[in-house]
Amino acid sequence: MIEITASSLSDTHQTAESVAEITKSGDLILLVGDLGAGKTAFTQGFGVSLGVKEAITSPTFTLARTYQGTLEIHHLDVYRIDQIEEVRDLALPELFEGNSVTLIEWGDQILSALPKDHLEISFEYGEADSARLITITANGSSWNSRMPDLIQKLEIKGLSKC
Repeated sequence: MIEITASSLSDTHQTAESVAEITKSGDLILLVGDLGAGKTAFTQGFGVSLGVKEAITSPTFTLARTYQGTLEIHHLDVYRIDQIEEVRDLALPELFEGNSVTLIEWGDQILSALPKDHLEISFEYGEADSARLITITANGSSWNSRMPDLIQKLEIKGLSKC
């Protein structure tokens, strides 16, 4: 587990850039945290790092958006899903195929329907309005093997660890 104190939106974007640098095709990233805590902001920084040119917005009402960068990015928001059965309508297995990465806001709510190998990133409010505590947890051998590289990339960017 890695804990980072992000004192600004720029720090959140740099954290996202570091994660994007170690991301591989087929990866799953869960974004967890209260409303407005930084999940979409993280995805915006992540997308820019992978060459997405269009504006990345929250898919709260559409459930899913797709963006084209060096990897295709599937951005889902499952906040409004009431029952785990509704997840079937999202065709999740198909999202993990091809040259793509999937980021799911509120992904912890549908954990039982997701692959065990994923990265979970949680966001908590910090003391200042723009500050966030970001906790990154690897689940599965693929993500665990990349954590040392992620730590190094975060340190190079000067992101503070708690």
